[in-house]
Amino acid sequence: MSDNGASASGTATHSQNQSLLPLAIGAMGVVFGDIGTSPLYAMKEVFVGHHPLAADQLHIFGVLSLVFWTMMIVVTLKYVMVIMRADNRGEGGSMALYALISRQLGNNAQTSFMALLGVLATALFFGDCIITPAISVLSAVEGLTTVDARFGDLVLPLALVIIVGLFVIQSRGTARVGALFGPVMLVYFAVLAVLGVIQIAANPDILLALNPINAVHFFTADPGLAFLALGSVVLAVTGAEALYADMGHFGARPIRAAWLFMAFPALMLNYLGQGALMIANPAASANPFYLMAPEALRLPMVILATMATIIASQAVISGAFSVTQQAIQLGFLPRMKIVHTSASAFGQIYIPAINWTLLVLVVLLVLGFQSSSNLAAAYGIAVTGTMFISTCMIAVPILFIWRWNRWLAWPLLIVLGIVDAAYFASNITKIPDGGWFPLLVGLITFTGLTTWSRGRALMQERLRDSSMPMDVFIKSAASAATRVPGTAVFMTTSPVGVPQALLHNLKHNKILHDRIMILTVLIDEVPYVSDEDRIGVKELGGGFYRILIRYGFMQEIDIPAVLKTVENCGPRLKMMETSFFLSRQTLLASDKPGMAIWREHLFSWMMRNAESAMDFFKLPTNRVVELGSQVEI
Repeated sequence: MSDNGASASGTATHSQNQSLLPLAIGAMGVVFGDIGTSPLYAMKEVFVGHHPLAADQLHIFGVLSLVFWTMMIVVTLKYVMVIMRADNRGEGGSMALYALISRQLGNNAQTSFMALLGVLATALFFGDCIITPAISVLSAVEGLTTVDARFGDLVLPLALVIIVGLFVIQSRGTARVGALFGPVMLVYFAVLAVLGVIQIAANPDILLALNPINAVHFFTADPGLAFLALGSVVLAVTGAEALYADMGHFGARPIRAAWLFMAFPALMLNYLGQGALMIANPAASANPFYLMAPEALRLPMVILATMATIIASQAVISGAFSVTQQAIQLGFLPRMKIVHTSASAFGQIYIPAINWTLLVLVVLLVLGFQSSSNLAAAYGIAVTGTMFISTCMIAVPILFIWRWNRWLAWPLLIVLGIVDAAYFASNITKIPDGGWFPLLVGLITFTGLTTWSRGRALMQERLRDSSMPMDVFIKSAASAATRVPGTAVFMTTSPVGVPQALLHNLKHNKILHDRIMILTVLIDEVPYVSDEDRIGVKELGGGFYRILIRYGFMQEIDIPAVLKTVENCGPRLKMMETSFFLSRQTLLASDKPGMAIWREHLFSWMMRNAESAMDFFKLPTNRVVELGSQVEI
């Protein structure tokens, strides 16, 4: 996952405005950072992890065959050739895919189920966001022990220093660091390929491992261990979902080109090289990635690998910020403080609450698990769960939107489903050894996302039930109340009825402004809404106007900036003559059917801790009036 980094107008034309090569190089740094660091620990975990294998030809050839065909089926076929076709106006990711399906099929049982799957995938992603920095940085720093065993005591403290430093610098933005991502990762992937080629040249028979028959022989000779080994083999494709999630930043073509012609060949050459080394020296399975390098070059390799893991971790953290922003805009999370760290790049955002929560959990994870091998037991279940969900979700566009030939569609979906299910089932065996952690994080996140979405819907329903029709209010109140100069903007989530704040203001202050705007901000199920489609104005009479402002779920909201451009409702707005009225609801538990009491309390807590609407919508602090009301849910 990564930073979306595109402006409102730039995303759709990003790949057209820049040539293929610079975008492909940029994708090497951001998109492939996670999967690119997998060689640090994937083969080591297969052979010396929790379910170790003998480093003989049968097992080495079988594992390499599984790695190759998993990359072919899961990454190349599923993500590159199929899922990346499902772009929501240039954007990808589970939330964007759900929004695409919802827009195409409308509200029905299918889209409700897709919403549930999208939320579940998002919840699992947050578990992945915690484990990726921990396992990546630890596995890189552990390379110090291949330089000198005495460095072993430095691994944990050094990893913690790097991790803390990584999260501390987030508030400063990642634009400058991002400029180095592509070139550093290009060097890293080139080193992967060169080290692999050197070992393959010494033992060219290792190329025979690509034959799928080797995977079959592995399963027939040792079915139990082969099944368990899938839980470690899948580590070779962690980060594959980033190809789809980062599509909006780089475009589909550059990502496909970078995978097929740079990342995939370099990764496979390195895995084959590790296999060739272990055939020649089975003891090298203790850390084949670093032991491929000559002894004199191992310290530079540790430094390069550490830089690569920092980049991979940075991409995941940026992805967490991006997914959080999408979830807020789509109504699955309460408002949070979002800091834009770049004046020119929209996607450069920083969310303090998410940043510090991730830091605490990553540090606790490193201290609790101590080594990359122990963390590998926790890694994988969130990734394979997300992959399985993505297969279920892409089935809907294939069958009901694109309407592919059923004789092609069903065999493809069955193959992808079987592969994903096999890997997920193997990772379930890791639950007692650490797999419970991402599941726990996913469960807590899923509960929070669904509670906020359901509570928000219930609250809006109660407010609609108790609201007065607008035409009735205007007829009864417009002529009777005292009018005062200026403009009053009443913000409401409902595009119908009278806002509670307007009723309370009239009740307590006995006045109405000369011009009253009833403003609703609507987040569309598309990434970006053009300026031409941004504003809708309807005159209601009596100096009342209903205004609808539309945003995409990846756009920055700035209400005063948009209101200054509003036409067809009198003179242009002047902020010093405008007052914004907000309603702050206090929730009361009731016996009405809605949510369980504990979820109502959770929703109430989330609501109290949400960022104020004044800050979220960038309203001028000295022009805002908040009026309280009580709502039973």
